[in-house]
Amino acid sequence: MTECKNIFEILEELKENAEQIDDDKLKEVEKLITEANRIFISGAGRSGFAARGFSNRLMHLGYTVYFVGEPTTPSIQEGDLLIVGSGSGNTASLVSNTKKAKEQGAKVATLTMFPENTIGSMADAAIRIPGVTEKVEGKGQDSVQAAGSSFEELCWITYDAMVMDLMKLTNQTDKDLFKRHANME
Repeated sequence: MTECKNIFEILEELKENAEQIDDDKLKEVEKLITEANRIFISGAGRSGFAARGFSNRLMHLGYTVYFVGEPTTPSIQEGDLLIVGSGSGNTASLVSNTKKAKEQGAKVATLTMFPENTIGSMADAAIRIPGVTEKVEGKGQDSVQAAGSSFEELCWITYDAMVMDLMKLTNQTDKDLFKRHANME
């Protein structure tokens, strides 16, 4: 067997980028999650795929959670939380969702490369995730991967890191979460 060197390059890059993530910022988002009446998750494209995975895990943890844009997603209200995954922090549809949430009195958290951009500037909590995007000219860094991939992967891992903390906070095990796993597939 020959090891796949590309995988190790990706893992090394993710490790280096992960060292830049502030655990206190994760704790801020986790606090918002535990205080929310309901949780709404939003993200577009590949960032949206990672966000969908997080919404699924929050449901497994027993939270009332919705992914924005699904037909069964209700209106967001005061006491709710919107979590937005957006590399650029300027994606038009996600900016619109963020504005609507704030107008309704909901809290907002975001995972983004640029917390100083539109969504981050409106957020109650922001986790800066290092990454590369071609959507923001002159910003980002070099990556061994196609632009955007390292951000999306590190978002997924960051979401999972929060799930680990939330499992401890709610005193739940994998067995507890599995009870809520889909049984109609």
